[in-house]
Amino acid sequence: MSGPSSSELDALRKTWQAAGQDHVFTFYDQLSALEQRSLFDQLVSINPSRVNSIHSAALQAEKDATASTSDDISPPPADCVGTVINQPQQAQEWNEIGLKSIREGKAGVLLMAGGQGTRLGSSAPKGCYDIGLPSHKSLFQLQAERIKRLEVVAGAKQSIPWYIMTSGPTRKPTEDFFRQNKYFGLEEEQIIFFEQGVLPCLTDDGKIFLDTPSSVAVAPDGNGGLYAALKTPLSSSSDRTVLSDLSSRNISYLHAYCVDNCLVRVADPVFLGYCISRGSDCGAKVVKKTIPTESVGVVAQRQGKFSVVEYSEISKEMAERTESGGDDLAFRAANIANHFYTREFLEEVANYDESKMPFHIARKKIPHVDLKSKETVKPSKPNGMKLEQFVFDVFPFVKSFALLEAERKEEFSPLKNAPGTGSDDPETSRRDLLEEQKKWLENAGAQIESGVEVELSPLVSYAGEGLEGVKGLKLVKSGVAESIEELKKLAA
Repeated sequence: MSGPSSSELDALRKTWQAAGQDHVFTFYDQLSALEQRSLFDQLVSINPSRVNSIHSAALQAEKDATASTSDDISPPPADCVGTVINQPQQAQEWNEIGLKSIREGKAGVLLMAGGQGTRLGSSAPKGCYDIGLPSHKSLFQLQAERIKRLEVVAGAKQSIPWYIMTSGPTRKPTEDFFRQNKYFGLEEEQIIFFEQGVLPCLTDDGKIFLDTPSSVAVAPDGNGGLYAALKTPLSSSSDRTVLSDLSSRNISYLHAYCVDNCLVRVADPVFLGYCISRGSDCGAKVVKKTIPTESVGVVAQRQGKFSVVEYSEISKEMAERTESGGDDLAFRAANIANHFYTREFLEEVANYDESKMPFHIARKKIPHVDLKSKETVKPSKPNGMKLEQFVFDVFPFVKSFALLEAERKEEFSPLKNAPGTGSDDPETSRRDLLEEQKKWLENAGAQIESGVEVELSPLVSYAGEGLEGVKGLKLVKSGVAESIEELKKLAA
């Protein structure tokens, strides 16, 4: 591999020098030809003036957020909030509308899966993680099988497309994992992998870190990087993008969610139907916050526009406020990164000027190369920042917004923490999923002997339907059931 020409190198140096970031060339002359080429190619792909601009805007946004007051914040208007809690008839009506959209091939699924399982003690993509179910199914497999079952329930005329957003470190291992597992029974063509962008990691005063002498330290640009990634070519050899693929498949609606929720109802027809029936551009499924001190962001309004408000931005008095004439908290719409979009809205958002949605600052411990000693530094406390956007940053721009309140214990059990933590960890995910399936079986008329643990494949039931055949069964053996027939083998 030949290195860049002297004129190419000269031009690049001037670009970085003009941005005040030419320290990235500190070790260039000491590198091998291969390393020089690698660094050159990376630097060509980064616009240092853009990085400076993003850094400046993020600092201003941070300052503005600090200056904002709780007077700017109000609960969402009641007329844009629906609920499925204790509303079975209403939920069924929305379910039928959603199933119709799936049956007619108008609905797709968008998965945000760029994270690694680092906090779980794994370097693999988080979706590959085994939460300890008897079947040892990964999060990816559980979700794939829900899609496959939903296609059957809806009587879909075509496969539900599944758009999976990865990041630099997770794309190849994610694609390999799906390939090795034969796409978990789905068609290869219905799964579309794409990649969110990255941004350099910065010192507190905005200087770009070198990860090694021949590479800049970068990090994914947050789950809000989704919107820019929608219009980025899926590969270097094609102009095809997620947006163009949606258009070619005539997809009108998308359900988007994060990979780490083992209870997620992928392409949830109730949520789809609710948003479609309201003519919404964008919607959010939320769960009810019941403890005022819970550290969770809530969907609310800021200066009359929808937003996710962090718990730290709400005063104690506001957090404890209840609705007039009831016990529910006024600010109770806990955000779970579970969204609905129309394709038209996503096409509009993807073309926004970048400055419309500022980046946020995440202060992190960033390993880097010391520019004087050339030694690798592994800091013990935050020493710099990563810049990221949030997927909910588009909420203020939505013309017709909808909120749907779901039952937490039925639809939300996030995997955030290391095993043994006792909260939002693999053990709680496993417990919550098996408890939900147990409830489905009991509601269908089965009895489960004390101490017996039955795992029900998503291929058997998406959300408790299709279990008429278990009525009267007494399940006395623990096991995994991939069909009603296998369930019957666990009975007395």
